[in-house]
Amino acid sequence: MNSSSNILKANTFFPVIALLWAATFWGVVWYPLRLLETAGLNGLWTTWVIFTVAALPGLWMAWSKRAELLEQPGLMLLIAAANGWLNVAFVLAVLDGNVVRVLLLFYLSPLWSTLLAWWWLGEKPSRFGLATLAVAMIGALFMLWNPELGFPWPQDEADWFAITAGMGFSLSNVAMRRLKHLSDPLKAAVVWWGVVIVVGAWLLFTQAPWPHISSDAWIGAIVLGGVGIFTATLAVVYGVTKMPVHRSAVILLFELVAGAVSAQLLTDEVVTSVEWFGGGLIMLAAYLSARNVEKIAGEE
Repeated sequence: MNSSSNILKANTFFPVIALLWAATFWGVVWYPLRLLETAGLNGLWTTWVIFTVAALPGLWMAWSKRAELLEQPGLMLLIAAANGWLNVAFVLAVLDGNVVRVLLLFYLSPLWSTLLAWWWLGEKPSRFGLATLAVAMIGALFMLWNPELGFPWPQDEADWFAITAGMGFSLSNVAMRRLKHLSDPLKAAVVWWGVVIVVGAWLLFTQAPWPHISSDAWIGAIVLGGVGIFTATLAVVYGVTKMPVHRSAVILLFELVAGAVSAQLLTDEVVTSVEWFGGGLIMLAAYLSARNVEKIAGEE
C-alpha cells in the first residue's frame, strides 16, 4: 500500500509543480508586459513577438510529430483558435484593467472547465472535488467583491476581455485533455502558432505600424517569449494532460494569489484584508487538490 501511494505521489508531483510554475508566471507577467508597453511595444505587437519567439523552437520540437496533426485536425484547430483569442484578450486585459480584477474574472475558468469536462469528457468530479472547487470559487468571490463596482460582472472592455479569455482557456484545456494521447510538444506548438496566426491576422486587419523601440525592449520581449512563454506553455500542456480538468483548474487558481501579491508590491493597487482572506481560501483549495492523490487516482 505504501509503495503504491508513493508511486501515485511521484506521478502527480511534477504535474502539480508544472502547473504552479505556470500559474505564478501568468500571475506576474502583467508587469513585464506593462514595461514593454511603456517602451513602445503595444499589446498586440507584444503578444505576436513573444509567441513567435516561443513558436520557432516549438516548431523544431514538434516537427517529428507533425503526422499527429491529422489524427484530430478539428480539435487541433479548436485549440489553436481558442489560444489565439485567449492570449491576446488576456494581454489586452492586464494592460488596460485592474490586475487583480482581471485575473479574478479570468479565473472563473475553473467553473467553465469543470462543467465542460463533465459534459464533454465524462469527468464527473467527486464530492471532494466539487467541495474543493466551491471553496476556490468562494475565495474568488471574496477577492472580487467590491461594493463600488457591484456584482462581479464585466464592467468594461478589459473585464470582457478577461472573462472571454477565461472561457477560451477552459475550452483549450478540456480539448487538450481529450487529446492526452498526443505528444505535449505538438500541442504546445499548436498553442503558440495559433496565437501567432490569430494576432498576425489582427495586426494586418488593423494595419498596425511596425514598432520602433530600443534594442533593450526587443531583448526583453525575446527573453519573455523564449523563456517565460515557452516554459509556461509547456508546463500547462503537461499539467492539464496528466490530471483531471477539475483538479488542474483549481491548482491554476494560484495565479490569483501571485497576481494579487505582485500588484500589491509593484503598483498602487491595494489588496484588502477581505481579498487576502479570499486568496487564502484559493490557496487552501489548491493545496487540498494537490494533496488529494489517492482519491483522484481512484476516480481515474
